[in-house]
Amino acid sequence: MLRGFWELRVLLLAAGTPHRLSACLALGGALISFAAGGAAISQARAENADISERRLAQRTLFSNDEIAEGFFKTAFHAELQFDRKVERIRKFDGPVRVLVINRDAPERTADIAAIVADIRKHVDHLDLAITADPKSANVVVTLVPRGDVAQTIRARYGAGEAKRIQDSLHPECLSGIARDRTYRIRRAEVILPVDVPEFGFYDCAYEELLQALGILNDDGSVPWTMFNDDVQMGFFDVYDQYLLNILYDPRVRPGMTQAEVTRLLPDVLATVRKWVSDFDTPRLDRADRQAGSAFPQGDPK
Repeated sequence: MLRGFWELRVLLLAAGTPHRLSACLALGGALISFAAGGAAISQARAENADISERRLAQRTLFSNDEIAEGFFKTAFHAELQFDRKVERIRKFDGPVRVLVINRDAPERTADIAAIVADIRKHVDHLDLAITADPKSANVVVTLVPRGDVAQTIRARYGAGEAKRIQDSLHPECLSGIARDRTYRIRRAEVILPVDVPEFGFYDCAYEELLQALGILNDDGSVPWTMFNDDVQMGFFDVYDQYLLNILYDPRVRPGMTQAEVTRLLPDVLATVRKWVSDFDTPRLDRADRQAGSAFPQGDPK
């Protein structure tokens, strides 16, 4: 059992291409238990055509202002909170070990492992890996048939809280974190349906896993991020690599306020730009990548 603060975000999948309805909620001081049990495509499978199309079409050049705006809007807020408003950095501060609990779709375990490896490759200072040991796991990914999502939520969070989640959010995909009073993420839970179209599965899995690492908010005013209800990616896009690398820079600590991060961000962004540039694509020019407006002196709006 883990005493802490519980925050959830969900993804609602429509038939076919997913339309997102995302939210976060916080249950302050709740006592929570977790039940143990390149490209994000396994090497034996060609990448989904919809993902490949979006990968080629993604925007890759961003100013400092554009990156900062997205970070502050997604890393500090939560769309729906049942407890007091939280405006601080939440992140893991140690190794992150992901346990996959797979029901009725064995092939998806390899897909999740590939997604985890892809995220790890693109985020500096993040010790992220799959584990088969429930005792060492601090992220549990439960793969279930679509019709079992509601039942799985009840099993994880209890009938009372599950009803609040279902009544408010009607989720089909969900991720959540349990944090301590210093805003360190101690445990995270991801619930994904497996019997959905391939693009929808990857789109949902990437976003939920990344949200479980601490980017908890969706914001419709940032058009380049998967953390936007109207944007579907299905892969770890360049813009969101910037956001996760800022979050996991060692200078950005759990519990920091927006003002504290703002003072650090010029130096952090210089480091993050260099890291992201190591994963070159033909459309990314090194000189252009270093371009960007001067970082604002006040808090980004």
